[in-house]
Amino acid sequence: MSNIQTLVDQFGENVFSLKVMREYLSEAAFKSLSSTIHTGVTIDPGIANEVAEAMKLWAMERGATHYTHWFQPLTGATAEKHDSFLVPDGEGGALAKFSGEELIQGEPDASSFPSGGLRATFEARGYTGWDPTSPAFIKYDAAGATLCVPTVFCGYHGEALDKKTPLLRSMNALNKEICRLGKLFGIDCNGSRAVATLGAEQEYFLIDKEFYEMRLDLLQCGRTLFGRSPAKHQQLEDHYFGAIKSRVLAFMADLDKELWRLGVPARTRHNEVCPAQFEIAPMFEELNLAVDHNMLTMEIMRKVAEEHGFCCLLHEKPFAGVNGSGKHNNWSVCGPDGKNWLSPGDNPHENAKFMTMICALMKAVDVHADLLRATVATAGNDHRLGANEAPPAIISIFLGDQLTDIIEQIEQGGASSSKRGGLIELGVDSIPHLPRGNTDRNRTSPFAFTGNKFEFRAVGSEQNPSAANVVLNTIVAEVLDEICTKMEKAVAAGEEFNAALQSILGDIVKKHKRVLFNGDGYTADWVAEAERRGLPNLRKTPEALAVYRTEKARSLFSKYQVLSERELESRYEVYIEGYQRVVLIEARCAVTIAKTLIAPACISAQSELADGIKAVKEVSGGSVSGVLSLLGDICTQTEVMLAAIKTLEAKIEEGDIPGMIEATQALRVPADELEGLIPDYLWPLPSYAEMLFMM
Repeated sequence: MSNIQTLVDQFGENVFSLKVMREYLSEAAFKSLSSTIHTGVTIDPGIANEVAEAMKLWAMERGATHYTHWFQPLTGATAEKHDSFLVPDGEGGALAKFSGEELIQGEPDASSFPSGGLRATFEARGYTGWDPTSPAFIKYDAAGATLCVPTVFCGYHGEALDKKTPLLRSMNALNKEICRLGKLFGIDCNGSRAVATLGAEQEYFLIDKEFYEMRLDLLQCGRTLFGRSPAKHQQLEDHYFGAIKSRVLAFMADLDKELWRLGVPARTRHNEVCPAQFEIAPMFEELNLAVDHNMLTMEIMRKVAEEHGFCCLLHEKPFAGVNGSGKHNNWSVCGPDGKNWLSPGDNPHENAKFMTMICALMKAVDVHADLLRATVATAGNDHRLGANEAPPAIISIFLGDQLTDIIEQIEQGGASSSKRGGLIELGVDSIPHLPRGNTDRNRTSPFAFTGNKFEFRAVGSEQNPSAANVVLNTIVAEVLDEICTKMEKAVAAGEEFNAALQSILGDIVKKHKRVLFNGDGYTADWVAEAERRGLPNLRKTPEALAVYRTEKARSLFSKYQVLSERELESRYEVYIEGYQRVVLIEARCAVTIAKTLIAPACISAQSELADGIKAVKEVSGGSVSGVLSLLGDICTQTEVMLAAIKTLEAKIEEGDIPGMIEATQALRVPADELEGLIPDYLWPLPSYAEMLFMM
């Protein structure tokens, strides 16, 4: 058997997929569960015991001794509590047991997870509930195998305490409005549903584990707080898409194999722009599953990296002065007809759906640009946005020249020609035929159309992608709701369908075209132009997160039953507190490193130089002016650094978060200067050159 055939046969072998279910479940149970997965109908509790028994049998055959409800609390990571299948049999022995009740609902001790005021610490109860639309899977580690059941996580009164619950709610809202629009276009939506799809490109760094363990800042903060820029880093752009080093390729190969066994459709792997930076990208999947798979991917990346003597860095900006890492959020919609509604299609009828979606997204992003910005607001992403191929904090849409031209024609009353193709096909709705691949890419745009999807490039590499997609689903549902309501009224009043649609889309373009921008998002001219257009520019996390507390946000999420006002407020509290804690941790870590590692190295260097100067003068009496100058530079920068430490300590004592950020950066300046003055054998931290190139 060929190697590729072996891998094909192993794909999904650790997943309780439909293929597996068919072998382990009765026909009635399989049909019922399959219907839930495909159509979203409520799970029949009557089949729970049979499904649980089948899962247990399947998992134990593969070495599993425990099961866990695998969920995504507001920490942004995943969580799990393991329970053994073994229970006493009452006769001095034991038996393996996993009931339908245990499958459907769990009750972890959840008092220490952040809740943002949704409950008090003494209210420990939190409930996990089975999500049958995301298949159970088996994770292997040194301790053995564990059956993982994806679940939602909620409080005693039903409040969403996780990332998955709002995502599922937003998917329901989007499904409802897409199906409404589908019916207006004559599509049979009975028994079918619309789903958002996601392909999450994941950027990351690999460094040698030995270097990682020598850097307290990486251990505690995930990023370097100190580090002098090396002579060579990414300037020559010779790492991007270059030949992959053998050791890295071995890691990537093992990573792919582990992910494939878990049903994660990892497809692309390559060198990214910065040395030691790489990317993995999967095929598109239904949104909920894609998010679960991305969270699982990050976990497996760290595990496999360690096995290869690496550390996988997922922080948005682990190294200053070079590219940071993002998670490019490629979002699209598959309608109830099974087609991608962000693909232009092959006929005018499909083009009309496509342009309706484009206009809906235009309005959604314009109205809620601030909310999209809030979803990517973290301390780590603040270091990344707006530089080194990361998009700016100003949210705009890139459509490319051809689509922008057609949008402008729609504004004037109807499109009849294509900028690149001369006359184009006209149909019943005056929406032109569009060739596939009708746009270039703009790496400076935070929200870019890339042929059959929109790529939201502002999501941070370490983030759970749920928040961004919750907002995308909900804001698009809101605009489609408005479009459908107007269309239904117009048709009921006897207005011709295509004329009504053209009028609605034209009105959207006129009011919201300000959000379109195809140029360079990095320039000062764009910042000024965006301000003239009235586009928000929320540069830092606190001002971006404040959007969650606006009436506009509360109204949006409440109307579509995605987040209650209380749940939304809890997100603000959790995220702002998390931001402040990260800043405080970084400040304290910087003080520790500077005082206990860098300062002693500087004193040792000063002492060695002073002794050397004294010895040279005693022996030869020769000139030591150059050495004296070097000693003077070290002494001067050391004093500047020691003063900066005092300033930062004062800001920490005051609890001044903005002051801590500024003072931490100010402390870095003399420290990085000293790295270029102190002998290498005395410098206590692995350098950027070592970490980025030695692997």
